[in-house]
Amino acid sequence: MIEPCIGILLAGGLARRMGGGDKALRTVGGETILARVIEALAPQCAGLVLNANGDPARLADFGLRIVPDDLPGFKGPLAGILAGLDWIAAQRPDVAYGLSAPTDTPFLPGDLVARLAEARAREGADIACASSGGVAHPVVALWPVSLRADLRRALVEEDLRKIDRFTARYRLAIADWPAAPVDPFFNANEPSDLSAAEAIAVARSRDPA
Repeated sequence: MIEPCIGILLAGGLARRMGGGDKALRTVGGETILARVIEALAPQCAGLVLNANGDPARLADFGLRIVPDDLPGFKGPLAGILAGLDWIAAQRPDVAYGLSAPTDTPFLPGDLVARLAEARAREGADIACASSGGVAHPVVALWPVSLRADLRRALVEEDLRKIDRFTARYRLAIADWPAAPVDPFFNANEPSDLSAAEAIAVARSRDPA
């Protein structure tokens, strides 16, 4: 049995390599990347929240609860994960896990939650992280809500910002996906990545299998 989780969609970054703005609102295959992430994760989660900073009105059309960082200084994805875990604790105390995922990943797998939950249970781990082709993606992970106090302490008292430095303190399970023919955790960081993602989306539309 897979315990329910809330998806924490991370859109709080500054997108410097993309030239600023919201990477999540760039389009791939005729849809925003954020819409594609929602389509992939909504069936797998008991709910979704969107971690985003700035004016929430620009994201209102997606119908998600927007949860901004509550720590100053753009401390990175860990701050967004903390904001999501805090929201779950306050609003959904019946849910013990949060799934973090970036919103610049247009090809997330349909078995993400199931595979992460299986790896965590199998290895008796605290946190489960995704990888593809043996390359870890620390931002794609299943987190116990109970770790949020430790996470806040690490961010506030230690200014710790790298996810893998935080997860190294816990028992960590890895669930690996093949990176070919399409890496399910392909992320669009730069304009050239959008072109590559568009080509993948076109090829998939021609051959869905």
